[in-house]
Amino acid sequence: MRADLRFMLAAPAHLIALGLGSGLAPRAPGTAGTLWAWLVYLLLAHALPAGALAALLLAAWPLGWWACTRTAQHLGVADPGAIVWDEVAAFWLLLWLLPPAWWVQALAFVLFRLFDALKPGPVGWADRRFKLRPGQAIGWAQGAGILLDDLVAALCCLPLAWGVVWLLQRGGAV
Repeated sequence: MRADLRFMLAAPAHLIALGLGSGLAPRAPGTAGTLWAWLVYLLLAHALPAGALAALLLAAWPLGWWACTRTAQHLGVADPGAIVWDEVAAFWLLLWLLPPAWWVQALAFVLFRLFDALKPGPVGWADRRFKLRPGQAIGWAQGAGILLDDLVAALCCLPLAWGVVWLLQRGGAV
């Protein structure tokens, strides 16, 4: 099975996990998914009251766990590159926890993509935590694993981004 438009439209889980098509990008689907997440977050943050936005961000995690697990099972790959809901949910959380200034969001984007791609320290640990063992079927643990490393990447970016904001504010640059 291959992730394409037909596959994406075959089930709601696929549509969600593939970030409404952003995961079908021929190159760097994780980056495409993160850019899509940024755009959608800006629209949601503008359109929704704070409580509704928080509820949506909270719901993104169990919904993503279900969608990523089912999509990985249907593709027969434990962590397919086309699944980008992990980037979406993690980047939404990161944006929600940071000041809404455009330059802070751009910094968060760069940091998040670096941590997600390079997987240093705790991000690498989280990425390896739920890998398939020989003879094991793709299950809910692998779905959780798809989401976990991106959550850890976002949480690793958070203090760095806040540190830059603090340093710039302290120096009077912001």
